[in-house]
Amino acid sequence: MSRETVTLSTADGPMEAFVAHPAGVPRGGTIVVQEAFGLTAYLTGVCDRFAAAGWRAIAPALFHRQGSPVFSYDGDFTAIRPAMQALNTLDILEDIDASMALLADEGTAVDRIAAVGFCIGGTVATIAAAHRPLGAAVSFYGGGIAEGRFGEAPLVDVAARLQAPWLGLFGDLDPGIPVEQVEAMRSAVKNAAVPTEIIRYPDAGHGFHCDARPSAYNAKAAEDAWVRALAWLDTHVPV
Repeated sequence: MSRETVTLSTADGPMEAFVAHPAGVPRGGTIVVQEAFGLTAYLTGVCDRFAAAGWRAIAPALFHRQGSPVFSYDGDFTAIRPAMQALNTLDILEDIDASMALLADEGTAVDRIAAVGFCIGGTVATIAAAHRPLGAAVSFYGGGIAEGRFGEAPLVDVAARLQAPWLGLFGDLDPGIPVEQVEAMRSAVKNAAVPTEIIRYPDAGHGFHCDARPSAYNAKAAEDAWVRALAWLDTHVPV
């Protein structure tokens, strides 16, 4: 396995991205979409895990228009809000497209690329799957189900337009994504023309996969969700 930081071109200037390459021929590509905290060491570690599983993984710095800040998990969340609020769907899709272009240049067709996102990245992965014919998408506790984010419609309204097989992973103890919203999303994705599935973890909250946040991390849920995510990609992304 090897890893590098690359610079991609966008209409708003250069965007840094982290790339992890598998040791052998890639199974496919994954776009790993960041949490609200930016392109953290945790996120690059997720890329490493995908590379170890045989996938070429790229994590774009979605906050590049704001100077690519990385925020502390222990800091004041109000400092993060301006970077989050500056995001919009058009810019996000441009960044996703730049990531897809890099993978395509390295020989990975669009239908062999998956988007896997965490926190706000979970929302982005769902939006990307509605706008682009990806091979698959996985959303770890992505919000905006009832209220919408980034200028996009609520995800319950986006759900019917999903173009990629979509897996949603949620914690019942997540105060920002109530169980009622998760179940509304479960009903909404049934209208999609692609396979969908939602898994709930009764003892997990928001950020349960992030082992860099002891207060949020739930080892049992994290491991089960990771296994399910890899299985989802293996099942739905063509070889």
